Amino acid sequence: MSSTESQAESTQPWQTLRAQMPVAKRWAYFDHAAVAPLPAPAATYLADWSADAAANGAANWNQWRERAERARQLAAQLLGASAAEIALVPNTTTGLSLVAEGLDWQPGDNVVVPVSDFPSNQYPWMTLASRGVEVRRIECPLERLEPQLVAAACDQRTRAVTVSWVGYATGWRADLDALADVAHGYGAALVVDGIQGLGVNPLDISRTPIDFLAADGHKWLLGPEGAGVLYIRREWLGRLRPWGIGWNSMRHSGDFSHIELDLKDSAARFEGGSLNLAGFGALAASLELLVACEPARIAERLIAYSDELCARLAALGAVIASDRRPAHASAIVSFEWPGESPAAVRQRCLAADVVVNCRGGRVRVSPHAYNDEQDMIRLVSVLQGV
Repeated sequence: MSSTESQAESTQPWQTLRAQMPVAKRWAYFDHAAVAPLPAPAATYLADWSADAAANGAANWNQWRERAERARQLAAQLLGASAAEIALVPNTTTGLSLVAEGLDWQPGDNVVVPVSDFPSNQYPWMTLASRGVEVRRIECPLERLEPQLVAAACDQRTRAVTVSWVGYATGWRADLDALADVAHGYGAALVVDGIQGLGVNPLDISRTPIDFLAADGHKWLLGPEGAGVLYIRREWLGRLRPWGIGWNSMRHSGDFSHIELDLKDSAARFEGGSLNLAGFGALAASLELLVACEPARIAERLIAYSDELCARLAALGAVIASDRRPAHASAIVSFEWPGESPAAVRQRCLAADVVVNCRGGRVRVSPHAYNDEQDMIRLVSVLQGV
């Protein structure tokens, strides 16, 4: 095989993915760390579901439910988990709240959380103060969560360490294996806000023993808002107090005349009532695309792509805040642009059909695997004022 043929073969999966992203026809879209555009299969599913619901009511409800179950199976595949360990939840906040409220807290216990984490991984734990739980918020400049910082905050009353897999502001990618060692060394659970990493970074929970992970689907998973997943390691199912339970939490969930508190023997016991079947069906369509591309290959591509972007930005005078060391780099690039506010940079980019965002007083760029060389050139050209 010639080098040209080899290169063509290596780029083909990303070209195939790009062909499924209608957003690429107009925009150079670099804001997947906020809200991702929908792939064509997900958009088509939502349109078809809407037409079906309008024309037929709930006559095809069982088909919708089967499609939601497909999302559960694919999420489990991404994590190397079993489908029984996956709950379908509305968002990351709900997933983290189910864990925070479900742990067996005693007055005097504590939880460790970085100050720099997104609010979704702050407030569910802060509300535990009324139950006598101390929230130990640790400082991590530029989101750089080193295991020793966590260890220094833990003691024998630590019941949970809760962290972001990838920081939302600068993209620091945490060492989950090392953090699991720290947490488990104190008998604590490791809880992960996985929304900025799931789908574009490989994670095998049989090798990386996290206890819980929550992630909405509307960022790197390319799904709609309101359809997310919660992973609960099987050993925790019987230890986590279920709350918000309802008909859909029971083994006999379809038999409404049978009233008996008999919870499902799976993470689905935390789903409570009716699911967002339209959203989870669309999420399944997006997950099928990502699983076909393989998270390990996506991660490799995105690190190379964002490294190249950092090099080009730095050559133009940008100050890169993101840690680009291989152990911690992600697809999120945070930088300061000389002589211009982040908000002004964002508006200038939008006017040129380039989508970026602002976080932490900097410009934030977050490409996905379908972004190509031309997208990068468009972004750099706008920043240069070309």
